[in-house]
Amino acid sequence: MIPSDWYNIVPDLPAPPPPPLHPGTRLPIGPEDLAPLFPMELIGQEVSGERFVPIPQEVLDVYRLWRPTPLIRAHRLEKELGTPARIYYKYEGVSPAGSHKPNTAVPQAFYNAREGVRLLTTETGAGQWGSALAFACAQFGLECRVWMVRASYDQKPYRRSLMQVYGATVHPSPSPVTGAGSKVLADDPDSPGSLGIAISEAVEVAGATSDARYALGSVLNHVLMHQTVIGEEALAQLPEMPDLVVGCAGGGSNFAGLAFPFLREKLAGRIGTVFRAVEPAACPSFTRGAYAYDFGDAAGFTPLLKMHTLGHTFVPDPIHAGGLRYHGMSPLLSHMYELGLFEAVTRAQNECFAAGVRFARTEGIVPAPEPTHALAETIAEALRCKESGEEKVILTALCGHGHFDLGAYDRYLAGELDDYSLPQERIDRALAELPG
Repeated sequence: MIPSDWYNIVPDLPAPPPPPLHPGTRLPIGPEDLAPLFPMELIGQEVSGERFVPIPQEVLDVYRLWRPTPLIRAHRLEKELGTPARIYYKYEGVSPAGSHKPNTAVPQAFYNAREGVRLLTTETGAGQWGSALAFACAQFGLECRVWMVRASYDQKPYRRSLMQVYGATVHPSPSPVTGAGSKVLADDPDSPGSLGIAISEAVEVAGATSDARYALGSVLNHVLMHQTVIGEEALAQLPEMPDLVVGCAGGGSNFAGLAFPFLREKLAGRIGTVFRAVEPAACPSFTRGAYAYDFGDAAGFTPLLKMHTLGHTFVPDPIHAGGLRYHGMSPLLSHMYELGLFEAVTRAQNECFAAGVRFARTEGIVPAPEPTHALAETIAEALRCKESGEEKVILTALCGHGHFDLGAYDRYLAGELDDYSLPQERIDRALAELPG
């Protein structure tokens, strides 16, 4: 059954998260600072103190196209691993766009349409979020413009095609159609792009157009809250409580969506589950970034957010998990990581693709590159259980399918993927440019 409410974890935390700051005054921002970019309903959700926020009927009507999503026990993977662990995965790839992203794209499009917005702009890394917003805009009669990180734009032409089928206009980022993009291209005509650059372009256009707004697919509180339908459904579907919850993390929406309802149960003392976020070794904001106030975009258009960051000028290498190529982590998750509420680890991309292939050959689903990070950690934990004899229950989120990522699998199968080791000096150089 689809949940009737989204869950807001903030009231249940032992300490409130630090507020976003105005970059000029360094004072906490107010609703008027966000109004040029977001509808008031979403601004209210961003700062809500309510534990549960009702899901509008119009949103539930669209959710019913694919929700509730299946919770599946990975019997064949367990057998192939020879593990006593029991592995469950919540499969979000059954959505129209093929990932968990419509869980927030649909309400964002709905609230904007209800406020009279004509155009939504956004960025996308792997194309999952852009596809989801294009689909959602089609449901509510909105125009959609997407800036897709250049590396993914070139690697994943059919993800771009899907956005166009849904009616969106797609620009490679950096693009010459914005000031932010033109500046990057002037300095580096061959830039692979980054989510920070693409955000700058989308924000620039939205801020300059009276009937346009901006939509973000991860990072912000309201986005993470919308994704809690994943964990709420999993709580109701699981026949046993998990010992470990594992999720991939780039901006944090997939991990938060699965974990937050279970974290509520742990904070209340009802379960003893361990939570683990998995990020790419090439873009390790949790494990190697600084916890500091930084811009959410490369050009410095956004408010200052206190988060684990590699620096807003950091441009990750074009790893194939394009949805995990963001320089920062959700401020809410960053705060919770500082509180010690979950663990974070990194995985290299060849190990992740090996896990994806292993999963496909046992469970039959080709995962998107992003959740292969969680699968790699899940498999590693299951093999540790094989050594120790522990019968752990492991839950993970398979947040999307890899049907548009077969070019990346081709490169893996041909032995052409590198396990890039990020030099510390690159992180240090970007962190030196944090706002003073």
